[in-house]
Amino acid sequence: MRKGETVNGYLIVSKPTNANAGKCVWAFAEKDGQEYFVKEFLDPKLPRSGSMGSDEDKRRRQEECDQFEQRHRKVLQLLRPDDLHAGNLVLTLDFFAHGTRFYKVTRRIDAEHVAPHRLPAQQQVVLLRTLVDSLRLLHEQDIVHGDLKPDNVLLRRPKGSDLYSAKLIDFDDAYPAKQPPPRDIIGGDPLYGAPEWLRYLRGETAVSAADLTQAVDMFAFGLLVHTYLFGAPPAHAPYDCPAAAVIDGVPLVWDRRLGGPLRELLGSLTRPEPGARPDVTRTAEILDGEDVISSVMAKRDPKPGAKTSRVRVNVDRAGKPAPIVKSQSRLRINVNGRRFPTTG
Repeated sequence: MRKGETVNGYLIVSKPTNANAGKCVWAFAEKDGQEYFVKEFLDPKLPRSGSMGSDEDKRRRQEECDQFEQRHRKVLQLLRPDDLHAGNLVLTLDFFAHGTRFYKVTRRIDAEHVAPHRLPAQQQVVLLRTLVDSLRLLHEQDIVHGDLKPDNVLLRRPKGSDLYSAKLIDFDDAYPAKQPPPRDIIGGDPLYGAPEWLRYLRGETAVSAADLTQAVDMFAFGLLVHTYLFGAPPAHAPYDCPAAAVIDGVPLVWDRRLGGPLRELLGSLTRPEPGARPDVTRTAEILDGEDVISSVMAKRDPKPGAKTSRVRVNVDRAGKPAPIVKSQSRLRINVNGRRFPTTG
């Protein structure tokens, strides 16, 4: 797609970019006086009758595209934008093929660039509660988000309100529970990935598709809570990601300011066994408790001007720790030769 081009009725009004988009490019668009966000998937590509490649290659590519489309349409069918409880989910409004590419359309959301760990404690609690409510809607529909991380949560303050709400976005890697994409194409971010997800990605035969359930999201949610409160996931050195440490039985190191019921909750959410983690309903109940507000408010604010570093991370197939190298660029994680960019 190009600026000024009309794709399936959507006029592209900005220059397409792949910033924070992985194997996609995105742009803003307009249709019937409304503003939209349009994402173009660079892979898989639909084969054409006159395109290069053998008939077998074209058949394989067509099967891959069929599976891709079926997965996206299944999630689209289960998660309806007009659901009364979907107010904080930025869901797909349109999904279609145009030429050789697939496209996804959502409404445009103007979010604010706010660091959650810099917000007052009461505001942090509101964000966590709105986020867990959104996650509950997904899980009730038997859907795993699959890529829960800060980049995929927009913070927005409605006009006339003093409070921010958390808008959950990017369902490109979502899948029905126990039905993830194949190991070689499953999405996600190792920094927030669950142990069973990482083992599935590595190709460990002891972990099957049936092991990837909503518990994958609950592990990520535990890490995300810590990030929202303290600015980063729990420490996991010398391992490159929390899941790798948990797999080897090495405890995660929580911020010393974390205490009370939140420490207990996050410890439970990051257990190595998926079945031992609290589900989203139980997690929501705990976050609704007054003692959670007290434990959040009891933590000391971080020192003004505290600096954070970004790292380049590697995870090998055997799960052995690789050296952590400081970098000023975006975080990039390599797993089995696949690069996973994230802003951390």
